[in-house]
Amino acid sequence: MDLGIDAIDTSFNYHGFASHRALAAVAGDLLPRLTISTKVGFFPGSRGAEHSLEPARLRAALERTGRDLGRAPDLVFLHNPERSLARLPVAEARDRLARACGVLAEAASGGWCGGWGIASWHPAALLGPAGNVPRPGVLMVPCGLLVPVRTLDAADALAERWELPVAAVRGMSPFGGNATASVWRSADPRLFLPDRATGLSAVQAAFRVAWHLPRVGSVAVGSDDPAHLRELVDALGAEVVQETVRRYRALLRERARPGQRGA
Repeated sequence: MDLGIDAIDTSFNYHGFASHRALAAVAGDLLPRLTISTKVGFFPGSRGAEHSLEPARLRAALERTGRDLGRAPDLVFLHNPERSLARLPVAEARDRLARACGVLAEAASGGWCGGWGIASWHPAALLGPAGNVPRPGVLMVPCGLLVPVRTLDAADALAERWELPVAAVRGMSPFGGNATASVWRSADPRLFLPDRATGLSAVQAAFRVAWHLPRVGSVAVGSDDPAHLRELVDALGAEVVQETVRRYRALLRERARPGQRGA
């Protein structure tokens, strides 16, 4: 909060399905000052976490979320719905997704949460089933230089279909899950910034560019390292050369064509 960050994104299944209780215990009287978004879709199973879009399980998770937090979350995402839609006929997948989204829409209208959205690692898998679902208020997708062009294009297509402004599209995993990976030492994302913005590190540049691949209004990052958070916050004012972003996406698309190496 000292860095100006007043939003926390979590999930029903994080921290061994105890993330909401842990957050409430740690945040204490600061909790009302935070905007809380969470996700439902994964549940305890006999072999670990299992995914489900069953309306009854989603409702139970929403009820427990409010109870564990001690307040209604500001936003609830349907968590990776594609996990339960894979290999289903499009019509059946569409019906299952619509019913699951209906549960979240009802929860929002009933005051169980402030709003609802969809968080997806593979938005391309939702393009077919998303035809008749209630309109989500927010879309969360992977962002950054390591995201395949198919995912970037699908995120843009879903945002356009649901008429979501940039502010309603959120990015996640801007470093592909690891900000210390060797790729950020061998590549130079400062190529996307005017005059390479030599005052920024490669990690800072990669984070700034992630807001444009695809275009998002906010980005979720890990919060366990305050120094890392400060580094990222300090990069927010950097400009990004849009023509370089456009050329990069064109190169990704060309590389992903049949007969070319995948992107």
